[in-house]
Amino acid sequence: MSVTSHIQELKRKHAALSEAVENAQRMPATDTIQLTELKRQKLKLKEEIERLSA
Repeated sequence: MSVTSHIQELKRKHAALSEAVENAQRMPATDTIQLTELKRQKLKLKEEIERLSA
């Protein structure tokens, strides 16, 4: 897998997590621990994308 295709895959996963976070925030009974974990995963992906893009 080339670096470019890997970055694209990470961006796709990041977008999916963004959508999951937004959906979870709209739900009144969202588990805050689950929401925090989603945000943590999203941040890790963002950092990895930035690292590979540099």
